[in-house]
Amino acid sequence: MDSIGPVGLQQGEGTPGCPQDSLLYPSDSSELVQDCLQQFKVTEPQLQQIQTSLLGSMEQALGGQTSPAPAVRMLPTYVGSIPHGTEEGDFVVLELGATGASLRVLWVTLTGTEGHSMQPQSQEFVIPQEVMLGPGQQLFDFAACCLSKFLDTLPVGNQGLQLGFSFSFPCHQTGLDRSTLISWTKGFRCSGVEGQDVVQLLRDAIQRQGAYNIDVVAVVNDTVGTMMGCEPGLGPCEVGLVVDTGTNACYMEEARHVAVLDEDRGRVCVSIEWGSFGGDEALGPVLTTFDRTLDLESLNPGAQRFEKMIGGLYLGELVRLVLAYLTQHGVLFGGCTSPALLSQGSIPLKHVAEMEDPSDGATRVHTILQDLGLSVGALDVKIVQHVCMAVCTRAARLCAAALAAVLFRLQHSREQQMLQIAVATGGQVFEQHPRFLSVLQETVMLLVPECDVSFIPSVDGGGRGVAMVTAVAARLAAHRRLLEETLADFRLNREQLAVIQAQMRKAMDKGLRGEASSLRMLPTYVRATPNGSERGDFLALDLGGTNFRVLLVRVATGVVRITSQVYSIPEYVAQGSGQQLFDHIVDCIVDFQQKQGLSGQSLPLGFTFSFPCRQLGLDQGILLNWTKGFSASDCEGQDVVCLLREAIRRRQAVELNVVAIVNDTVGTMMSCGYEDPHCEVGLIVGTGTNACYMEELRNVVGVAGDSGHMCINMEWGAFGDDGSLGVLSTCFDASVDQASINPSKQRFEKMISGMYLGEIVRHILLHLTSLGVLFRGQQTQRLQTRDIFKTKFLSEIESDSLALRQVRAILEDLGLPLTSDDALMVLEVCQAVSQRAAKLCGAGVAAVVEKIRENRGLEELTVSVGVDGTLYKLHPHRRTDLAKVQLWSLLLPAVLPRWPTSEESSGICWTRAWNPLVSSQPSHPRLPG
Repeated sequence: MDSIGPVGLQQGEGTPGCPQDSLLYPSDSSELVQDCLQQFKVTEPQLQQIQTSLLGSMEQALGGQTSPAPAVRMLPTYVGSIPHGTEEGDFVVLELGATGASLRVLWVTLTGTEGHSMQPQSQEFVIPQEVMLGPGQQLFDFAACCLSKFLDTLPVGNQGLQLGFSFSFPCHQTGLDRSTLISWTKGFRCSGVEGQDVVQLLRDAIQRQGAYNIDVVAVVNDTVGTMMGCEPGLGPCEVGLVVDTGTNACYMEEARHVAVLDEDRGRVCVSIEWGSFGGDEALGPVLTTFDRTLDLESLNPGAQRFEKMIGGLYLGELVRLVLAYLTQHGVLFGGCTSPALLSQGSIPLKHVAEMEDPSDGATRVHTILQDLGLSVGALDVKIVQHVCMAVCTRAARLCAAALAAVLFRLQHSREQQMLQIAVATGGQVFEQHPRFLSVLQETVMLLVPECDVSFIPSVDGGGRGVAMVTAVAARLAAHRRLLEETLADFRLNREQLAVIQAQMRKAMDKGLRGEASSLRMLPTYVRATPNGSERGDFLALDLGGTNFRVLLVRVATGVVRITSQVYSIPEYVAQGSGQQLFDHIVDCIVDFQQKQGLSGQSLPLGFTFSFPCRQLGLDQGILLNWTKGFSASDCEGQDVVCLLREAIRRRQAVELNVVAIVNDTVGTMMSCGYEDPHCEVGLIVGTGTNACYMEELRNVVGVAGDSGHMCINMEWGAFGDDGSLGVLSTCFDASVDQASINPSKQRFEKMISGMYLGEIVRHILLHLTSLGVLFRGQQTQRLQTRDIFKTKFLSEIESDSLALRQVRAILEDLGLPLTSDDALMVLEVCQAVSQRAAKLCGAGVAAVVEKIRENRGLEELTVSVGVDGTLYKLHPHRRTDLAKVQLWSLLLPAVLPRWPTSEESSGICWTRAWNPLVSSQPSHPRLPG
C-alpha cells in the first residue's frame, strides 16, 4: 500500500487520505516533486520490517539483554493496575513536558461512579526559554510557584493534598514515586537534573515554596496518564499511545517477563520509550534526506530518530525543509524564499494540519505562507498540500507499525486468537490532525488483522489519568489492608503451631489410655511393617471417597505389577441404604474379575475402608460414623467386613476371601514400608485427612500384650471436636461447618482436607466482595452457589507454571468477571487457606513423630512418613509447605535429619506412597498395603 502517490501525471492509489485529483507540472519540476514525495513513501514490507525490528528490541530490553544495547528501554512504571471505576476523591496533577514549552496544573475530582466524571479545573503556564535551558532547580522552583498560584484560586485551606506528577521524559523508575531522569528531550536541557530523582527535586521545590501540604504520591509519563484516564470501551484499556511534541507508548506487560522486576505474578505498565527506536539498520530504508538534515540541526543529533519522524515537534519542520528545498530549486513560489521560510520552527504542527484540511486547506495555505513572506500561486497550494499529506501520512503509518508490534506481543503472550483491546490516544497530533487517526487505524488493521482494536481519545490530555494513577494507588492500599485483616487468622505462627502440637500430644495420650478424647487412637491389628519378602497375587479394594477402586496386585521378587479400575459411587448410593452401597461394591468387584479373567478364583482380598472404625481384629472393623459426605443407613455400629461378606453371599457364585480391613493411612504406610524400612507413619491428605503410626503395644489399652508394636489409626480428622481448635477457627470455618452434613464434627479435617478448602475460599471471596475488595463489590449468583469453588481450583491456581491469564481463565469459567488485581487477590486467598492447612497438618505430624521418639527413649529419631491423597499429590506446594513446618526446631527438637529424597524435611523422609488401595498410577511400584 502506498503512503502517498507521486504528484504529477500519475497518482498513488488506495492510500489512506490521499487526494485523487491529478496535477500537471513542467516535466523537470514534476520529477523533482515526485522525487521528494517518493522519499516519504513507506511500503507494506517496510512497515512489517519495522514492526518486527521493534518487537525484537522490546523483547531484548524486557529480558535484560545489554549487548547489543536494545533500541528501546522498556521501563517499568510500577503502575500495576488499571482503574475499575470505583476510584474517588480530589487530586492535584502537575504535568511537565506533555505539551512542550508549558506546564499544566489540574484539580481532578473522581466520583467513584463509572460514567459520571466532573470536569477538571486546570491552568496552563508557559515555560520561558531561559528556564527550559537553565539550572534544574530553577525549573522545579518555577513548577512549584505555578502550583501555588493555581491552588491559590481554590478553597483548599490547610488540607493535605495528593499529587500525581506527569513527567514526560525518559526516566528510570524504581518505584511509583521514585524516578530518575535518563535524558532530556523535546527541547529541554536543564542542568543538574539528568541522573537525579525528579520526584525529590519537586518535593524539595514544594518545600521551599512552603505554601501547601502536598504529598507527591506517583510520578508517571504522559502515555501512562493517557492509558489510565481512558473511558471504558469495548475491551480493557491496556495500551496508551501519545503523539504530541514527541511520541511514546505504554502497555500492561506480564510482570514475570520484565527481568528487572523480581515478580512472577501480576502485570506492570511498561513505558516503551520508542522515540529512541531506530538506527540505520531499522530505519535506514525509510529515512529521507530531510530527516537527516532535521536530525543534524536538532538539539540531540543521532538520538530519538523515530520520534523525529512522528512527533509533532518535528512534522512542521520536515514540511518546512521540503518546501525550502523545492523553492530553492525553483519549483515553488517562483523560486523566491523568505527569511521566515529558512528559519527553524517557522511552520508549527497546527499550520500543517490546517493546510492539509480538505475543505479549507487552500485558503489556509495562502494565509499561512503569505505570513511567511511568500508569494503563493494556485499550483503552489496543491504542492504544499501534498507535501503536508506525505509527511503526516508517513508519520501515521510508522506509528501504526510500532503499535502493531505492541499488539502482536500482547496477543501472542496472552495466547488469544483474537485480541480485543482499547488503545487510549492523546497528544496534539491526534487533537489537531484528524486524518492521522484514520490512517493509523487502517494501517493497524492491515498489519495485525487478528487484533480488534478500539481507539479512545484522552479526556483531558492525560491529566485525569495521572489523577487516576494516584487514586488507584490509594484504592489498592486500602484493599490491601482489608485483605490482610481478613487473612490474618490464617497466617499461623510458630507459637500457635506449637500449641496445636502439644494439644494433639495430650489428645493422643488420652485416647491411648481409653479416656475421653477427640482422637480415638484405634488399634488396627497391624503389628509390623513389610520386610520386602512378601510374594503372591492379591485383590485390593478401596472405598474412601467419591470413587471406588478395584485392583489386582501381583507381587514377585523385586517387581509389583498392578492392574486397576475406578468405579464411581453415585451420591444416591453413598447416601442411600447400606445394603445398596455394599451390593454396588460387589457388582464392581464382579465386573473387574470378569474383565481380568478371574471369575471363579478365590484370591486374598484386602479392603481399604477409609472411615472411622473400631477394629476388633485384622478382619473385623466396626464403623463408628460416616464422614466425607457418606451417610448410608444401617452401617454405623456394624462390622463392615460382615456387610461386605453378606453382599457377596447375596450375589452368589462369587468367591472372595476377605482377609484384612485397613484404612487408607495404614495402606499408605505399609506400601511405603515395602521399600523404606524407616516408614512408620502414614498420612492421607485428600478428600478427608487422617494419620496412623506404629505405637508401642504396651501403651495401647484394650489390646493384650506389652511388647512389640501396634499400628494406631488416629482418626485425627475429629481432632478439636472437643473445642480445643476454637481459638484458631475463623468465621469462615464456622460457616463451612454449619453448612456441612455433620456440624461440629471433624473440625480438624474441615480445616485441612480437600472436601472443604474450596468452600472456605468461597466464603472468604464472598466476604471480600461485600467489602468492595473483589469484583468491584458486585455479588454474583455463581459465587453464592455452594461447592462451586472446587478444591482442585486451588491446586490449579497456585501452580507456579500458570500465568496470571490462566488464573483469570479458571475463575472466569466459574462465571466470575474479574480484573488482574482480583486474580492476584484470589491467588493470595488460596495460598493463605492452603498454607494454613499444610501447617496444621505438619504440626500434627510433628506431634506423632515426637511421640515415637519419646516412646523409644531416643535422643534422635530417623523416620519416614508415607503420604498420599489427592490434595497432597495434586497441590503444587503442599509437600514443601509440610516440610517447612518440620524445619521449625521447636516442633521437632530431636529428630535426626535425613535427606534421601527431594520430598523430605528435617528428620522426616516424606515418602509418597504407591498404595494400590489409594493411588491411581505409580511412579515407583510398591507393595500393596
